[in-house]
Amino acid sequence: MITHPLTVSDPEILGGVPVFAGTRVPVKTLFDYLEDDYSLTEFLAFFPTVSREIALAVLEQAEHSFAIPA
Repeated sequence: MITHPLTVSDPEILGGVPVFAGTRVPVKTLFDYLEDDYSLTEFLAFFPTVSREIALAVLEQAEHSFAIPA
């Protein structure tokens, strides 16, 4: 269970662009990499400050936010 926020938006960090908590890696970068056919493993290799747990939780959160109710 993750007990800290997944993402942070702070004007002092990249002008308020949402980043993975504890990093300076924009969340959008994950989606850009996946869109460009990189795997999650490749993304994590390029951005080692992002944990697999946090990246998967952000993807799950995104999935749930766009889910169509039955």
